[in-house]
Order: sequence, then C-alpha cells, then structure tokens
Amino acid sequence: MNFIISGKNIDVTPGLKDTIEQKLGKLERYFTPETEIIVTLSVEKERQKIEVTIPVKGNIIRSEQTSSDMYVSIDLVEEVIERQLRKYKNKLVAKSQGHPTASSSGNNFKKEFFESEDTTPQDDEIRIVRTKRFGIKPMYPEDACIQMDLVGHSFFVFCNAETDEVNVVYKRKDGSFGLIEPEFD
Repeated sequence: MNFIISGKNIDVTPGLKDTIEQKLGKLERYFTPETEIIVTLSVEKERQKIEVTIPVKGNIIRSEQTSSDMYVSIDLVEEVIERQLRKYKNKLVAKSQGHPTASSSGNNFKKEFFESEDTTPQDDEIRIVRTKRFGIKPMYPEDACIQMDLVGHSFFVFCNAETDEVNVVYKRKDGSFGLIEPEFD
C-alpha cells in the first residue's frame, strides 16, 4: 500500500507518520500493493482531524474523524474504515452471489479479503426498514435549502429547475449549505 500523507496547519512528524502507517497498515492484508491510501491531517482550534480516502475501482472508501487528540482520531478512523470494509465485502459477495477473487471483481482487493472469516454479527448488515415516496417539484437550490429548514431535516432531495436533474442540498457542520449534483461516468 502506498501512503500519501499530508498536513494542513500541522507538521506531519515521524511519530504521526509511523502511527498512521502502523494503524492503517493493518488493512494491508486486504489490499493489493499498488493501492493508495490518501491521508490528510488538519488542526482547527482544538479539533484534530484525520481524513482517509482509499479509491477502489468504482467506489471510494472514506472516513473523517475529529477529536481533541490526533492519536485518538487515528484510532477512530481505523475502526470506521474496518467497519466500512466489512460492509463493502458483504456487498461485493452478495452482488456476485459467491466468493469472487480479486481478479474477477476487478478491484484493489486481495483474494484473502474475500476468503477471510467474517466475524461481524449480522446486525452490522445494512437493512432498509422504511421507504418514503414523495412528489418532486422543480425548484432552485436556494429554495430547496429553505424547504429543508422548514421540514427540519439535515438534507433535502429535489429536482433542480436549472438542470432538470435530481440534486440534494445538505446542512454542513459549520452551518453553511452544500449541494450534491449527479455526475455520470
């Protein structure tokens, strides 16, 4: 695995680099040697944040964790990535209805990733317990933000009046708004 480690408002010390490579290096048993792990460390006031991105064919495994201590953030992000990998593995196995190999699935995973015993309880599986249906009227993103606030949600799905595509607006941690637009490959 190739680690790409960078810092914003923080010096990436050899100790931090070693800890990241040690903690996230545990994932090496799952990935091919050419897999890149992009790690960004940042500090804002008392918040110590780590962002980890692992591009795999067709998807991205990503987590960001924040705490008052960078080493705690590193521990947290490693746990979240492990959990995401278990879910992703279950999804790939279910999709192929068998045990794929790294070459047949065309991704960054070693064959051992699929052959390892899954000790995760079944409760960790994704289950959709409710489906909602609603009419979508074309509106502008600013209007969608107002609607989102009115219904008291942290996101809102709408048809963009400018592009005629389904978009999502969401409330960010800092109180500002974000817009998700589809991009088809």
